Amino acid sequence: MKKISLCMIVKNEEECLDRCLKSVKNIADEIIIVDTGSTDNTKQIAKKYTDKIYDFVWVNNFASARNFAFSKASSDYIMWLDADDYISPDNYKKLINLKKQMDGKTDVYMLKYEIAFDEQNNSIFTYNRERIIKNNGTFFWEGAVHEVITPHGQIEYIDVAIKHLKKEHTNSKRNLKIYQLLLKNGKTLNAREQYYYSRELYYNSQYKKAITEINRFLKFDNAWIEDKLGALEIKAMCQLNLNKTKLALNTLYSSFSLDAPRANFLCLIGDIYLNQNKFKKSIFWYKNALSSSKNYNSGAFINEDYFGIYPALQLCLAYYNLGDLNTSKEYNNLALKFNPKNQNALNNEQFFETL
Repeated sequence: MKKISLCMIVKNEEECLDRCLKSVKNIADEIIIVDTGSTDNTKQIAKKYTDKIYDFVWVNNFASARNFAFSKASSDYIMWLDADDYISPDNYKKLINLKKQMDGKTDVYMLKYEIAFDEQNNSIFTYNRERIIKNNGTFFWEGAVHEVITPHGQIEYIDVAIKHLKKEHTNSKRNLKIYQLLLKNGKTLNAREQYYYSRELYYNSQYKKAITEINRFLKFDNAWIEDKLGALEIKAMCQLNLNKTKLALNTLYSSFSLDAPRANFLCLIGDIYLNQNKFKKSIFWYKNALSSSKNYNSGAFINEDYFGIYPALQLCLAYYNLGDLNTSKEYNNLALKFNPKNQNALNNEQFFETL
């Protein structure tokens, strides 16, 4: 049986590290913890699971820290997790079975990453990440922020999910500051870095600057299609925040030239028309979102809500505003089928009972 080293970088993770390490126990033959400056009980918790704990002086570069952790691994494969990741019991069993079947031929195992959940703890936002990598000295993390390993060799997609139970981060400017420091030091951003830099500007409400940087990103010929689509979505959101609705619509429409219409773009267009009280137009776009395909071939980020409950709720609202109470109720019932505990749909149901 092939052995797996778990490599993690941590800082002040006392609230969630124990949960994470407990969930991966017996999957990892070796646990390596690299601490980048904790001031809480993170190291004490880590000591319950491993004696391979290393300090790493933070240099504003996540890839450097992760590569340092990888350099300490001695097993056949390396698995990485964040402290706020968690492996559920059913996925734990799948990973144990995967480990038993490993024959050393696969270079990279791509696992699902679940990063958002509904009221019933069902995953609503999922994408694939390079999660288990052969320890052969050819794989390295890249990127000071939003770091990534570029998969190569034999790649296998596995039906196993890691839950990212994200903590609330108080330092929302951290990533933006890292990018600004890189640029100040003369760094030329590659396509992926340019995209994520643009996103950080948007997250920090620097909408005009974000649009400028997104336009610069869109000139990269080698940019990943999913990043291009993400950039167009963010550009449209920036334009809406700047009250440039027509420009936002044009940006959203332009996404159709890259790929078949995506549910998130269809819903955003529907939202614009709904906010303009153009209910019949909004209905067209929401219905298309409900019938749109999730069969992407590019490893897309998939937000399940845009294919189901979100357009259903918006259709409920649109038909109500048109005075079509029966159809409005039908779409609210559809929303409840997607998520029986959704509070908005439950509130609508109670409202309909009063009519």
